[in-house]
Amino acid sequence: MQNQLRFNWTAFRILALLLITFSADRAASAEDQRPNILFIFTDDQNYKTLSCYPESPDWVSTPNIDDLASRGVRFERTYFGAWCMPSRASFLTGRLQHGVQTMRMEGKYPRSVYDPEKCRFWPAELRKHGYHTAQIGKWHTGIDTGYSRDWDHQIVWNRPGQPDNAGHYFYDQIVTFDGVDKKVEGYSTDNYTNWAIDYIRGQHREETKPWFLWLCYGAIHGPTTPADRHKGLLSGKQAVIPDDIFGPWPTKPKYLDDTASWQAGQNGRAVRRNKSYDASNFNTNTPGQSFDDWVQQSNECAMAIDEGVGRLIATLRETGQIDNTLIVFAADQGFALGEHGMNNKVAPYDATVASPMIIVHPKSIPQGKTCKHPVNAPDVVRFMASAAKIEIPWRTDGRDIRPLISDPENAQWNSDMLMTHTGRKYGADTDVAPNHEALYEVGGIPWYVLLRQGKYKYVRYFVEGEMEEIYDLQQDPEELTNLALVDESRDLLLRLRSAANEELQRTGAKFIDSLPPTKAMMKTR
Repeated sequence: MQNQLRFNWTAFRILALLLITFSADRAASAEDQRPNILFIFTDDQNYKTLSCYPESPDWVSTPNIDDLASRGVRFERTYFGAWCMPSRASFLTGRLQHGVQTMRMEGKYPRSVYDPEKCRFWPAELRKHGYHTAQIGKWHTGIDTGYSRDWDHQIVWNRPGQPDNAGHYFYDQIVTFDGVDKKVEGYSTDNYTNWAIDYIRGQHREETKPWFLWLCYGAIHGPTTPADRHKGLLSGKQAVIPDDIFGPWPTKPKYLDDTASWQAGQNGRAVRRNKSYDASNFNTNTPGQSFDDWVQQSNECAMAIDEGVGRLIATLRETGQIDNTLIVFAADQGFALGEHGMNNKVAPYDATVASPMIIVHPKSIPQGKTCKHPVNAPDVVRFMASAAKIEIPWRTDGRDIRPLISDPENAQWNSDMLMTHTGRKYGADTDVAPNHEALYEVGGIPWYVLLRQGKYKYVRYFVEGEMEEIYDLQQDPEELTNLALVDESRDLLLRLRSAANEELQRTGAKFIDSLPPTKAMMKTR
C-alpha cells in the first residue's frame, strides 16, 4: 500500500511539473506573439500633403502612405502638441505638456534638460518587459537621449545636444550612433530610412525579442528641402488658396494680425510678405515666394517620406514580419499652408496643429476605415502600451481608445479630448501662467487650452480679455466662423468651457486656478 501511494505521489509530482512547464511554454509563446511596433513620426506635416486625406490637392500623390490607410484605420484629426518638443515629450511620457515634470529649456536654443528620475519615458518599461527598443532620426527632447536607459539602440540627430548643428535638418548632420558622435553625409530622410531598414532586418537587436522602433523623420520641417530627385517635379501645380489667407480676421484673436504671412501678388495669387522671422525656427520664409511654390515645395519634400514608408513596408514583408507588426504613422503637428494667413504651426487651428495618423495591424485592426473621433498623444501611448501588454507604472493622461480602433465607424464615443499649449514651459513651471509678454514666446501665439467634443472645437487663451473660439468642424472645416461670438451659442460656450475645466482638473493642470477671464466672462460681470 505504501509503495502504491509513493508511486501515485511521484506520478502526481511529474504531472504537476508537466503542467507548470506547459503553462510556462504557453505564457512564453503568448509573450513572443506580442507585436513589433513601428512608430513612424514626421515633422510639421500638414495632413493636406497626404493624398489619402480628401482635403489634399488632387495632384498630391503619396501611394505608399495611401496603401497604409487602405490596410488600417485613418484618423481624420489628431492633436499631439502645438510644436515639436512638447509633442515628443507627450509621446515619451504619456502626459500632456503641463504634466511633463522637470522638462525645461536651458541655454542656447534648442538646448533642453530634464531629470530622468522624475520625467520617465515609457520605452524603458518596454525594455523591462522584454522588448528591444530603438530610436532613429530626430531627437528633440533634452540633451539626454536616454541611450541604454530607454533605448537599446539609437541613431539620433540630437538637436538639443548639438545646438550649432540644429539647423541641419537635411544635410551635414552630427549623428550619435549608440553614444558616439559622427558627422554624416547624405539626405537625412533617406539616411533614417536606411538605418531603420537595417534594424528591421535584425541589425543591432536581439532577434528573439519583439521590438519597438520610433523612427523620427526631420522632414518636412524648414528649411523644407526636397531630395534632389524630387525638386521641381510639381512645378506649375496650383492649390486652392484658403479663403482667409489675406484676412482680415475680426472674429479671431488679435495675434493673427502679427502672424500674417501672405499678401496679394501682381497676378492676384498669394506671395509671402517681406518681413523678418526668427531664424532659430529654421523655417523656409523666403520673402516674395509664391503660395504655389511653397505648397509645391512642401509636397516635394514629402515625397521622400512616402518612398521611405514604401521601403519599410517592403522590408517587413520580405522578412516575414508584416503580419505581426503594429504600424503607427503620424506627425508631431501640422503646419499652415496659408490658412488664416499663417505660415506657422502652434496655433490651435487644424491646419497648424492637427496631425495625420494611420494605424495598421493585420491581426487586430480593421482595414480601410476612417475614425472621425480625435485623439491626443497620451491616448496613442496608452494604446501602444496595451498592444505590448504592459502597464505604465505612473499616471498618464491617456484614454482607452481601443474601441475607436477596433470599430472606428460605429463606436459609441462621448469622451472629450484635451490638448494644452504652454509655450516652452512644462510641468510645475506651468502651474501659474506667466505675464502677458511671456505667453507669446513660441511663434507669437499665446498659451491656450484646446478641447474637442464631438464635432466642436473649443479654444481658450491665457490672455485676459481675449475672445474664446468655437468651431463646428462638420459644417465649417476651415474654421472661418467663430460660434463663441454668436449669442445663440451661449449655452454651447458654457458647456464647452465647463468640459475643458473638467479635463484640466482630471489631468492635474494647476493653472486652472489662475486662468484669466475671457472677453465673454468680462462682458457678463
